[in-house]
Amino acid sequence: MNKMAKLSPYLFSNNAREQADFYVTALGGDIISSKTYDELPDSAPELKGRVMHLEFQAAGVQFYMADSAKRVEHGNSIDLTLEFNTKEDAEMAFNGLADNGRILMPFEKMFWGSSFGRLEDRYGVRWQISAMTNEEKENQQ
Repeated sequence: MNKMAKLSPYLFSNNAREQADFYVTALGGDIISSKTYDELPDSAPELKGRVMHLEFQAAGVQFYMADSAKRVEHGNSIDLTLEFNTKEDAEMAFNGLADNGRILMPFEKMFWGSSFGRLEDRYGVRWQISAMTNEEKENQQ
C-alpha cells in the first residue's frame, strides 16, 4: 500500500510575523492567515500579540509558523531545500534569503550539472537552493 503525504515546514520563531514577511519578500508569495493568542479565550497576558499560527505561501510551498514560547535555538540537523525549474529563479531565491544571512556554499554550477547553493538566513534557518538540470526536467515529463 503506497500512502501519499504532503510535507509542509512548520517553523517556530522569535518573531513569526517579521520572519514570514522576510520569506514572502525573498521568495515571492503571500501571507494566507495569521492567528494570535489574543483570539484564544483565557490567553495568558504574556502571550498577548504573539502569533499562535501563521500560514504563508512562498516559492509555491505552503509554510506554517508560530512564535515560540521559549527562545528559539537553531541547530544543524536540517536544511530546507527548494528546487527551481530555472537557474534565474533559484538565484533570485538564494540572493533574497542570503540578505543579512551567511553563505555556506556560494550559488554556482556544480559538478553534477545543476546550479546549487547553501546558506543560513538571518533567522538561523538553513536552506539549500538548486535549479534542475535539463536532464532532470526531461525525466519529469
